[in-house]
Amino acid sequence: MVHAIEAHDLVKVFKGGITALDGVSLAVESGTVFGLLGPNGAGKTTAVRILTTILRPDSGSATVLGHDVVRESSLVRASIGLAGQYAAVDENLTGRENVRLIGQLTHLSRKVANQRADDLLERFELTDAANRAVKTYSGGMRRRLDLAAALVDRPPVLFLDEPTTGLDPYSRMALWAVIEELTEAGATVLLTTQYLEEADRLADRLVVVDHGRVIAEGTSAELKANLGATVLDMDMGDVERARQAAGILSELARRFQREPVLQGTVVELALDGGARMVTEALVLLDEAGLVPATLAMREPSLDDVFLALTGHGVTEAEASAEMATQAKGRR
Repeated sequence: MVHAIEAHDLVKVFKGGITALDGVSLAVESGTVFGLLGPNGAGKTTAVRILTTILRPDSGSATVLGHDVVRESSLVRASIGLAGQYAAVDENLTGRENVRLIGQLTHLSRKVANQRADDLLERFELTDAANRAVKTYSGGMRRRLDLAAALVDRPPVLFLDEPTTGLDPYSRMALWAVIEELTEAGATVLLTTQYLEEADRLADRLVVVDHGRVIAEGTSAELKANLGATVLDMDMGDVERARQAAGILSELARRFQREPVLQGTVVELALDGGARMVTEALVLLDEAGLVPATLAMREPSLDDVFLALTGHGVTEAEASAEMATQAKGRR
C-alpha cells in the first residue's frame, strides 16, 4: 500500500506548556480522501501546519510523497496545495488575478493558468465578480476564491483545513464535487472538517483526534458500527430527570462498554441486541417512574461517535492550544 502522507508520533508544545499534538500518527493512502475530525482545539490545524511545513514538530516525523516535511520542506511545498481556515488572498488584486497569479507561481503556462482560473471561478460562482478587487468581496466569496487558488495547479496532494466553513450549501456541494473529481483523477486529499455529513460523503478513512491525541480510526461505517446497532434518544422533559435516567441506564450501557450521553433533557443510549435491549431500558425507567416524554430509535451517526468518544459534540468549542496560538498571533 502506497501512502501519500505519513506521520509518526508528532508532538507539538507551544509556549506556556500547551500541548497541541501529543503523539499523533496517521497514514493516508494515495488517491483517497482522508478525514481528520475533532472538535475545535483538538489539534487538527496544528497537524495540517506541520504536514504543510508551516510549523516544525518538536518530535516525531512526517513525510508527504516520501519527502520529509522538515529536511525536504521545499519539495513538499512544491507538491501540495493548501486552503487554510482563513482566506489567504491579495485584497488589492482582482479575483481572476489572484487565481492566475497562483497558477503562474506554480509554473503553469500563462494560457493554462488563465483557462483554469476561468474554469474555477465559474465553478465557485465568482465569474461575475472576477474583475473586482478582492477587498470588495464578502467573507464567503473570499473563502471560495481561496479554494479556487489552492486547486488551480491540480496538486497531487491537497490539504483542506475546514474548507467549507462559511460557505452556503450550494458552494459546499460544488466543492465536494471538485474533491471527488480530483481523487478520481488520482489526487490525495487530507480534509479537516466539523461537518459530519461532509466526512460521511467524502472520506474513505477517518481519524478522530481530541486533546492532541488520536482516539479512534476507521471508515465512517466502522466507527458507527462500534457504537452498536441502535441509538435510543429519550427526551425526559427535564434536565434533572435526564440525569436520573442516565444514572439508571449506566449499568445497562456498561454491558456494551459504553455510557449514556446527556444532551440537555435528552439521554442517548447506544445498544446492541435490538428491540430486546430497548425494551429492557424502558422497563428500567418505568420501574423508576421515569417515562420519556418522547422516544426515537435510529442508526448511529458520526455525531454519536463524537459524543461517545469525547463527551461533547464536534461543533462544541473548547479552550485549546490552537485557539490560544491564534489569539497570540493577533496581538
